[in-house]
Amino acid sequence: MTDSDRHRLLALLGDLPDRDRPIRAKTISKDSRADFDVETLELDLNGIELVPAYFVKPPGARGHGPTVLYNHWHGGEYKLGKEQLFRGEPSYATSLTSAGYRVLCIDHWAFGVRSTRSEGEIFKRFIWAGRVMWGMMVFDSIRALDYLATRDDVDTDRIGTIGMSMGSTMAWWLAALDERVKVCIDICCLSDFDALLETNAVDGHGVYYFVPSLLKHFTAGAINALIAPRAHLSIAGNKDKFTPPLGLDRVDEHLTRVYRELGAGDQWKQSRYPVGHEETAEMRAEMLAFFERWL
Repeated sequence: MTDSDRHRLLALLGDLPDRDRPIRAKTISKDSRADFDVETLELDLNGIELVPAYFVKPPGARGHGPTVLYNHWHGGEYKLGKEQLFRGEPSYATSLTSAGYRVLCIDHWAFGVRSTRSEGEIFKRFIWAGRVMWGMMVFDSIRALDYLATRDDVDTDRIGTIGMSMGSTMAWWLAALDERVKVCIDICCLSDFDALLETNAVDGHGVYYFVPSLLKHFTAGAINALIAPRAHLSIAGNKDKFTPPLGLDRVDEHLTRVYRELGAGDQWKQSRYPVGHEETAEMRAEMLAFFERWL
């Protein structure tokens, strides 16, 4: 896969805002919690709608350090958005900052503070205007990387991305399109597209997921091949309806071959657990070990 493939994939994402607009960031508040420091931000990433965000880092951290762009899930929890960063025991904010990482998480279109309009309304408005909802979401993530590049506490040579479910899909799309992502970890949402159709699993995904004419040009494996030879861990559940085993097999076979041909066989790994659409403590531990090794 080449840069021309990356440009071709980006072109499928509809009419995108001006990438050359300067990033503007407003700090709403700063707070020190037990496990980490938090900045509440308002980012101007797209020139259409302001993007609320959290930036967290280890307490009292100084200098620049490795940073993770964390992508929140969907799950029909439109009000949650970036707040997912603080959910769970331990939360991702705690897990990642305890390991020494800075973390950025934004509210995507239709989520969190941006949930004043429904996913369906946003999708329809964009389609009429020649835009693709997923394209606009990916654009905000790319611009979030642009924002990280403006911070003097971020080591831009050590940026990773991670997410589960919709956040998983965002992680591998973002890493495929932007080589500034050095490590990609996706949890419970990477499967071959044709396998979703063949197993009648396609309707489990929200409208945000669908890009016009995508299957005419790319398989899921081909998109993910754009990440190679950078480090990529894909974690899935064998009982997950969103990642049928047939689709997992196809992606793994394709990427195993691609990484081996590039002499980077140890930088691609698919891990499968006997669970459904969920994350376990074992998955979390594997994720942290992968970041520790490659980021």
